Amino acid sequence: QVQLAESGGGLVQAGGSLRLSCVGSRETFSRYAMGWFRQAPGKERRFVAAVNWGGSLTEYAESVKGRFTISRDNPKNTVTLQMSNLKPEDTAVYYCAAADPDNTLQLFTAIYDYPYWGQGTQVTVSS
Repeated sequence: QVQLAESGGGLVQAGGSLRLSCVGSRETFSRYAMGWFRQAPGKERRFVAAVNWGGSLTEYAESVKGRFTISRDNPKNTVTLQMSNLKPEDTAVYYCAAADPDNTLQLFTAIYDYPYWGQGTQVTVSS
């Protein structure tokens, strides 16, 4: 079982940028497909971005395409979410998650595919 810890959240003005990081506890981190989700107050947790084992494949929610970039550094057991041109509607708690893929090309966008979750980090975007 992998443990995940997010960092990098905070308060930023609309149009600004933030970089979220997620560090995994296990040396087998590179074998997990990784994802970022977010949950705004009173709303369901929703998919933001995902990346496969080696970082060669990514997928994004429509609402963040062109503004957010997911990447991973496997030797450092880290996955990063670079967020730019932030909007007030991006305000949420952001969660890092890990899934067990069947092959190196697989990634996931559904919450139920991810058995491992971090505690979350708050991102607040002011208008």
